[in-house]
Order: sequence, then C-alpha cells, then structure tokens
Amino acid sequence: MTVRQAHAGRRGAGGARALLAPLGVAALTGAVVAYVGAVDPNEAGHYPTCPFLFVTGLYCPGCGSLRAIHALAHGDLPTALGLNPLAVLTVPFLLFWWGRWAVRAYQGRPVRTRAARPVYIWAFLAVIIVYWIVRNLPFGAFLAP
Repeated sequence: MTVRQAHAGRRGAGGARALLAPLGVAALTGAVVAYVGAVDPNEAGHYPTCPFLFVTGLYCPGCGSLRAIHALAHGDLPTALGLNPLAVLTVPFLLFWWGRWAVRAYQGRPVRTRAARPVYIWAFLAVIIVYWIVRNLPFGAFLAP
C-alpha cells in the first residue's frame, strides 16, 4: 500500500466520521445564531441582564454581544460593530480555527491540542482586559454598547 492510498483511506469513511464533531459544533452554533436572530435581545424580558452590569453598573467585555449577534444575523455589520466590536472582530478568527479543525479532521490528521501559541492567548487576554477597562472610561464611551 502506498502512502497516497493510506492517506486516501483515512479520508474515506473515517474522514466523514471525524467530521461529526466539527459539524456538530457548526450546527449548534448555527442554531444559537438563528435563535438570537429570531428572538430580539433589544426587547426586554427575552434574555437575562448581564450579572456584572447588574451588580456594578459597568460593562463587561461581553456586554452587547447578544445584540451584536442579532445584528450580524440580520446582516447589519455597522450596528454589530457599534454594539461590541471585540466580539465581531473575533468571529473571523473563530471561523478560521473551526475551518482548520474541520480540514484536519477530514484529512485524518491529529487535531492540535492547543488553539494557538501561548503568547497569542496571553495577548488576546490582555486585549480583553484593556477593552474591558477602556469601554468603562469616559474617553472610551464609543465602545459602550
């Protein structure tokens, strides 16, 4: 058996089976986006208030994300960016990582156990913390939902 035949064999039934997890995540994500797109978070009573906002009166990094997803589900990118730019700008990275996972699963290649290099994860955490602080300061009011 050649290497090509072995690789093709991994992509056959095993490749389709390996895609179940990425496709399940995509289906669940699609269902959540469809629900948030159908049930408007701008109307009171549909979703609970952010606990951090309720207790402190300050915005957390996720405040506005449901309304941003609702706007994205309706194709309104400017509104989504106005509600939570960090959440909207994270979507392409999540799509990239999901796509890489799906391709590797289909090819029968092992899925890496880490999402990214630690320096990128720490840098993203720093961005989240700075975003959290700045959106609650007077000069960062443009970041508030």
